Amino acid sequence: MGQSNKQDLFEAPDYYLVDELLNEEQRLVRESTRRWVKKELSPIIEDYAQKAEFPTGLLKGLAEIGAFGPTTPPEYGGGGLDQIAYGLMMQELERGDSGIRSTASVQGSLVMYPIFRFGSEEQKRKFLPRLASGELIGCFGLTEPDHGSDPASMTTRFTDGGDHVVLSGAKMWISNAPFADIAVVWAKNEEGTIKGLIVERGMEGFTTPETHHKWSLRASATGELVFDRVKVPVENILPQAEGLKGPLSCLNQARYGIAWGAIGAAMDCYDTALRYARQRTQFGKPIASFQLQQKKLAEMITEITKAQLLTWRLGVLKNENRATPAQISMAKRNNVEMALRIARESRQLLGAMGITGEYPIMRHMMNLESVITYEGTHDIHLLITGQDITGISAF
Repeated sequence: MGQSNKQDLFEAPDYYLVDELLNEEQRLVRESTRRWVKKELSPIIEDYAQKAEFPTGLLKGLAEIGAFGPTTPPEYGGGGLDQIAYGLMMQELERGDSGIRSTASVQGSLVMYPIFRFGSEEQKRKFLPRLASGELIGCFGLTEPDHGSDPASMTTRFTDGGDHVVLSGAKMWISNAPFADIAVVWAKNEEGTIKGLIVERGMEGFTTPETHHKWSLRASATGELVFDRVKVPVENILPQAEGLKGPLSCLNQARYGIAWGAIGAAMDCYDTALRYARQRTQFGKPIASFQLQQKKLAEMITEITKAQLLTWRLGVLKNENRATPAQISMAKRNNVEMALRIARESRQLLGAMGITGEYPIMRHMMNLESVITYEGTHDIHLLITGQDITGISAF
């Protein structure tokens, strides 16, 4: 049964007293999210990951703790939180599981954010409160079977049909797709301009086949979006979004959340490894007393601390509307790589126990293999930094 009968003993490391940089609301949001993860998520997540099934029972709880649209203004049902509180919430959710954090990230950053930023007042009033309450679950359609890192080459298109448009094409690797009620889809009009459309479940010709046989994000539902001449009413087109800037600004929001989230996964692996090293005895003493294991643990806490400071500063800049896309890219890339390295080192420290569902490490490691690729691959983020500092694009 994995962890289901075990208590979640997680204690968060804070080597540089970063907590002192947080205000009361930020700490409160983190604590309430952490409590929810310990009570509702940790006891069941191993079983769902082993079964490769999404725990739909958690959606209501995610809505109740404010994980859907935490930064959306309260008038539209959101939490009205600042960017650091939002980041801490993502950190705690990913400490539980990357797939559950993905569900929240998609709902807030990739569905609610574009409707709030690019939608009409009618669209905001119609969709945002129901998304915030979890009554509606959304997904985000940008990536296509043949176009991942190069979204400008997308082939999904729509043509004018009078009071509606006719949408044709397909999207792939879409989190939440199998059970989503709406999809924010990016497609080209007849002039080749990229626009955002809200596609609703039940529209004829719109299907969402599930993606099976994943070794990663097993407790997250992934699927395709297939549009076979779907009639979408013109009032479902986002009026303020034109070109790639629309979807890319959404990805910025999501990447920012991932930069925080990855720290949570790293913390969980570190905390597990530290506790194990103190308890596990070999050659008559705890393995925590051996130099090589201390090296592993010391490097882990150092990397986590660096990542905490990076994201905290990024959060301050984001609150001031000064964070650049390139700064967000740097944090996403650094922190996910850091978390993956810590997961691998922690797995080694636990020896064979590290591969079992008794501990969360292997699940985090496999999840992070997706996180390092989605929302901009590891390599593309490196080239974004390269372009930013040299002024020359390498892609």
